Amino acid sequence: MSFRFKQFFIEDDKCAMKVGTDGVLLGAWCPIGSKILDVGTGSGLIARMLMQRCPKAEVEGIDIDEAAVAQACENGVKAYCSSLQEWQNQKSEIKNQKDYDLIVSNPPYFQNSLKNPDEGRKTARHTDTLSYSDLIAHSARLLTPHGQLALILPAEAETEVRHIAADYSLYCTRITRVYSKSTKPARRVLLTFEQSKSRDLEISTKEDTLVLEDEKGGRSAAYSELCRDFYL
Repeated sequence: MSFRFKQFFIEDDKCAMKVGTDGVLLGAWCPIGSKILDVGTGSGLIARMLMQRCPKAEVEGIDIDEAAVAQACENGVKAYCSSLQEWQNQKSEIKNQKDYDLIVSNPPYFQNSLKNPDEGRKTARHTDTLSYSDLIAHSARLLTPHGQLALILPAEAETEVRHIAADYSLYCTRITRVYSKSTKPARRVLLTFEQSKSRDLEISTKEDTLVLEDEKGGRSAAYSELCRDFYL
């Protein structure tokens, strides 16, 4: 299926996980950098959004799904077939590789739920192949000093992930709690962590909220503003 955004198209028919709101939110919300890694890039949606936002940045994507990597490349992303756990070794074999000042990920997030019978979707959706601990630990090793990690996660994972991140000197500098409707509990959380040896950053976390639907069931003004450079 083809998704048309203002400045690019995304094909996702070969990918286990399709283009969705979570990816669009993270791509529009996250900070920018000059050397960026998209972990679990899938169709390359987030990478393409960051390429639009940062035309001079070097943006790369990795994914363990060969079909997804092929499709990300078709969508204009410099993508490689690798797990995050193995990427640190593989990247040394590719010329001009440097550490990243921004790592982004819409990671697998189901930990204890019924597994999908489709192997590709199961891999993309569950944390079996990329636990939160692995995601944080390997990201911390790949980030430059003061590099940033940006994630979108289920709201219930916030406390766990922030505790894990602190163990690797990654402290939350920004958090946006995402609500589908103002009357419902938070559904997702957008988080930015900065690598620092100082815990002072913990007390300067910027917190806000984002409601996706307005009273009529359409996109809220805040959601529309966040994604105005991408949605038609």
